[in-house]
Formats: sequence, C-alpha cells, structure tokens
Amino acid sequence: MSVRFLARAAAVAAATVLFAASASAETVRISFQRSSTLLITLKTNGELEKRLKPLGFDVSWHEMTAGVIPTMTARAVDIHADVADAVPVFTQAANVDLTYFAKESASPKAQAILAPKGSPIAELKDLNGKRIGVQKGSGAHFLLVANLARAGLSVSDVQISYLQPQDARPAFDRGVIDAWSVWDPYLAQVEAETGARVLADGSNGTSTYKRYYLVNSEFAAQHPQVVRTVYAALQEAGRWVKADRRRSAELLSPLWKGVPVPVIEAITERRSYDVQPVLAEDLATQQEIADAFAESNLLPKAIELKSAKTFDPTAP
Repeated sequence: MSVRFLARAAAVAAATVLFAASASAETVRISFQRSSTLLITLKTNGELEKRLKPLGFDVSWHEMTAGVIPTMTARAVDIHADVADAVPVFTQAANVDLTYFAKESASPKAQAILAPKGSPIAELKDLNGKRIGVQKGSGAHFLLVANLARAGLSVSDVQISYLQPQDARPAFDRGVIDAWSVWDPYLAQVEAETGARVLADGSNGTSTYKRYYLVNSEFAAQHPQVVRTVYAALQEAGRWVKADRRRSAELLSPLWKGVPVPVIEAITERRSYDVQPVLAEDLATQQEIADAFAESNLLPKAIELKSAKTFDPTAP
C-alpha cells in the first residue's frame, strides 16, 4: 500500500471527522435588543462563537423586534437578552419557565422620566393629568410607577400610553405625549438631540435599575457549561467596554444607527456593565417591584420571587 494512498486515506478520514463534528453541532439561540451593549459587542467580535465551538455549539442571534416580553414568553430563543429588572416580573406572572443567571449591577441614572425642553412640567407632581409614554413592563415602567407614588400620584392620576421606544420618540417630539419614561440609548439620544429635561431617575432611591440575563430553565439544566461560558464572555465584554470607552463607542455607533460616539460614551459612564451572579438580595428587590405592580393592578396576579429559579455560573 503506497504512502500516497495512506496519506490520502488519512486526509479523507480527518475530513469525515470534521464534517461529522460540524454536522452534529447544536445551536444556542441568543436574543438581543438595541440596549444590549455587551451582547452586541460579543455578536460583533465573534467571541462567543469561538468559545462555544469546542463545546459543540454554534450561535444564532435574534433581535427582539416584536418587543421584549412577547419574545421572552414565546421562548423562541434559549438565552435571552439582558432586560430591565421589571421584565422578569411580568414573565414570571405569565408562567414562563426562565432562570436568572446573571445581572448587571445597578445603573440608576441609565433610565429617566423626561419632559420636553420648554415644557411647563417642572417636577413630578406636574404630571397629574398628563399623557406619559412608556413601554409596558419595562424598567422605565417601574421607574414611572415608583416616582408617581413618590409625588403622591397613582397611575390613575395620569394618562399612560404604552409605546415602544420607536413609536414613543416621534410622539414625544410632536407633543402627542407630555412626558416619556425611557432608558439608554434612547434616553441619551433624545437628551442630546432635543434638550429634553430629566424630571427623575433612579438616583432618588426609586429604582436601582439592574439588568438581568435569563435562560430557559430546561436549557440551563441540560447545558450548564454553555451558560457558564456565556457568563464569562459577558464579564469580559463588560470590563472592556468600561476600560476602552472610545473604542467601544466607535464599535456601537454604526450599530446603533449612528448615535454619536460622545453620546455613547455618556451612556457608558452611567451604565455599570458590571456582570455578576444573581443573589438572594436581588430577588428581594425584584419582589418590591412585583408588589408595586400588583398594587397598581398592572400584573395579572401577585407573584412570589422566592419561587424564581437562579443559576450560579461561578459555582463549580
């Protein structure tokens, strides 16, 4: 048997093994939204694909164009985009079996209630009877509810319009709504472009604004190492974004439809991007949010956060 034949046979065998490995690779489906800075960074640099390939996984990316809560309740992906603290409360109330596996530490100034430049609305109590835009079930929704209560108002004292950010912005610009409760990058962009004024953000103690990463519970149970790998990549991406703000802003600007680099740097300044495990104290804060929504009749039922599932990606 010739050496050339043996070499050719070995090459064919190696190619067959590689093809079989590729053909048997599973796909982890990951969602993201416009404010998902760390996931967008990983999507762009291909780091997750590189880390998950040795585990036998490819990655498919899915933008949450239909809204955050409908996408999560549909369970069309395995690992969900980072969402504001209020969102998992609504998904739990909808009996969606999700597991918390990471959080970004508090960023209380990264969402706010805005009034247009020149508006007679000067403080929170002036919102009485006004039209306010907000995305239902978002962290900004909780910020609004909490700050109305702080001003001695309830949701019944105002006219709330449930709008996605892409619909709320033109409504805000045209005066169809009198105020807007929203988060970055939309917040920073409308501030920079219109001179909109902040009536309140979470720094007054009403909202810590932590962002949570969740995974379908069945997927976490079956593929814990995938979840750990995603967590480690998120941590590193967060450290890079904070350490190299200019380069990370330059990466995000075209992806955020041309939001100027200085505006993105301002966003990075007030967003923590500090990825950590979810602790019992976090669920206690989540319970406060759930109770506030239940008291305002904004949840279909009261829920107990002690029944929420968590996964510690740092545990051996």
